[in-house]
Amino acid sequence: MNINLLLRTKQSVLSLHRNLNCWTAAITKKHRKIYYNSFPTYLVLPDGSSITIDYDIPRRIIVLPININTLSEEEREIRIQSRKPVIKAKIVEEYQDDYDETEFY
Repeated sequence: MNINLLLRTKQSVLSLHRNLNCWTAAITKKHRKIYYNSFPTYLVLPDGSSITIDYDIPRRIIVLPININTLSEEEREIRIQSRKPVIKAKIVEEYQDDYDETEFY
């Protein structure tokens, strides 16, 4: 009887139990041949590098914003100036009209 008890405990110790949770999907790949409602999308990180992710909305590229507080003063000014809208100068031509109505009466 002690031998059966010893063998049972040894078998339970040797059996590996795989704990599936949300982190295993983040570390490994998806184990499905067809994964519905996901579209390959480029994700551009603030440092300029890009990775390919599966996104649920069909988009070609997603750009993450840059933290302006980490930039130097010159780079910050360039970024702020590029965000401002460009004001187009309207050229208004003024015509010199020498026509006199009283001249023809």
